[in-house]
Amino acid sequence: MTTLFISDLHLDERRPQITELFLHFLATEAREADALYILGDLFEFWSGDDIRNTLNNSVKNGLKALTDSGIKCFLVKGNRDFLISKRFAKETGVTILGDYTAIDLDGQQVLIAHGDTFCTLDEKYQAFRTAVNIPWRQTLFTCLPIFIREAIADKIRGKSQQGNQQKSMTIMDVTESEVVSKMQEYHCDILIHGHTHKPNIHDVQLTADKLGKRIVLGDWFDQGSVLIWRDGQYDLQQRAFLKNTAKK
Repeated sequence: MTTLFISDLHLDERRPQITELFLHFLATEAREADALYILGDLFEFWSGDDIRNTLNNSVKNGLKALTDSGIKCFLVKGNRDFLISKRFAKETGVTILGDYTAIDLDGQQVLIAHGDTFCTLDEKYQAFRTAVNIPWRQTLFTCLPIFIREAIADKIRGKSQQGNQQKSMTIMDVTESEVVSKMQEYHCDILIHGHTHKPNIHDVQLTADKLGKRIVLGDWFDQGSVLIWRDGQYDLQQRAFLKNTAKK
């Protein structure tokens, strides 16, 4: 059994090399797996399931081809694509998961999440996250004309980038106590997440005599980042951009 995990692609028309690598990944490596999990921020910003453009259409088609081939694909919404909804799932065959999901991998319980909910020291972001995930606000936003939604999205991105420059790395990273609490709540010794863009494998002190593992996926800004879980073993790997788009 082979299960693949990716996150933080931040697909954007301004970064075609990432889209090309992702579509190639879906058509090749992902076809050889049993399941693919996308742990949030697949898109730089998702303004609604009704928006159709070259990027969105190509990604939807790639995912639909994957699921039509019999490969299971799951998506955890991130802080950039929290507006992905039922229409996207229907058009792609992707199953949308909640903020936290415990899955069985070769008899081992593994917790998966995007990762932003663990960054509890970033109080301003957590307040923003709570506000934008209120259902009536999301419904109201998706009723706005597309050009207004995209203008608001650009403004939010700008403020986020400016705000992050003023925050310490400690504030923007996960809070260890929150990680331990959720792993214990879901009875999982392994956690897989993205969001922080700092790929690594960390030890987690779950109890006085038990160590767990926290696997952090990398972003796709400079190369692809893929976690391969096969027969109880896992390996965090990189994927180079395709030669024909790497310099675009």
